[in-house]
Amino acid sequence: MEPNMEPSFKPPRLIAWELTAGCNLSCKHCRGASTSQVPEGELNTLEAKHFIDEIVEMGNPILILSGGEPLVRKDIYELAHYGTEKGLRVALATNGTLVNDEVAKKLLEVGIKRVSVSLDGATAESHDEFRCVPGAFKGSMKGIEALKNAGIGFQINTTITKRNVDEIPQILKMAEEIGAEALHIFLLVPTGRGKELENEEIPPVEYERILNWFYEQQKSTKIQLKATCAPHYFRIMRQRAKKEGVEISVKTHGYEAMTKGCLGGTGFCFVSSIGEVYPCGYLPVLAGNIKQQPFKEIWETAQVFRDLRDASKLKGKCGRCEFKKVCSGCRARAYAATGDYLAEEPYCIYMPKNEDSHDPAR
Repeated sequence: MEPNMEPSFKPPRLIAWELTAGCNLSCKHCRGASTSQVPEGELNTLEAKHFIDEIVEMGNPILILSGGEPLVRKDIYELAHYGTEKGLRVALATNGTLVNDEVAKKLLEVGIKRVSVSLDGATAESHDEFRCVPGAFKGSMKGIEALKNAGIGFQINTTITKRNVDEIPQILKMAEEIGAEALHIFLLVPTGRGKELENEEIPPVEYERILNWFYEQQKSTKIQLKATCAPHYFRIMRQRAKKEGVEISVKTHGYEAMTKGCLGGTGFCFVSSIGEVYPCGYLPVLAGNIKQQPFKEIWETAQVFRDLRDASKLKGKCGRCEFKKVCSGCRARAYAATGDYLAEEPYCIYMPKNEDSHDPAR
């Protein structure tokens, strides 16, 4: 090994793969501004299988087949089965409207263990308005019933904006009542079509309130709760646990005790339908393209990934924060606001105590 050369990094634990940018809906907050038109250059079946082979050579991450709407891709079942046969845990992220009993049965047969269904309102009126398609809520609920009938576990994914922030308690209640295994909330990041919803972002103080409320719900709900695109949660979790005299462990805080805030480039990456690799689907800083480079090489050597793995490079108050190694701030939100993915998180109200504070993650 050459002097000062860093060793290989751990393989990703989670990969979100946009199988296609094509979609049957046109949601206002969509990261990819998906349409019914499939972009030129999307990976074909052979290229897609080669990518799965590359993933397996590196490790055994959870592979999320996403989109767009992955179910509009004709070889979805073939690729899911291929990944399963190679030993990967394959999950599916869908809007649910294309899922019926036949589709659910096929998903089960090819090894899909968990399906996430996006619901952004507790009622048909609010969800359909957000999804821009009348009947979308009804279609998603029918899809959920089909998944339940097939015995496939499902979770609800909800993007929080000013439009639905007051409905989150009702969405949690609904998720519990319909038998969801988990509710994952996503704090809007203004990129893709979501850039048009910049004014829909909840203000920072409200952001803090929602995450504290979410922490409270962890104590009483029987389903898994996860805050995504909300790295502040991991600072709040530690603040609240310290105040309550509780030690953070898997027993007390579940999976959240073993992970951290922003995982982009450290434990997670996003791969687009045309093979582009990014830290996440909301941070449009290209790490490389799997059509041109081995995935392992991109993961280990891309500059953006190397930067994101080094918390000492964070700037502003993020760089001074005693929670930087468990939070890191949303790098996509920093980039959207400043053009610098290492800049301080613009939607965090916390002020670091001092520059020499100890790292609570140690």
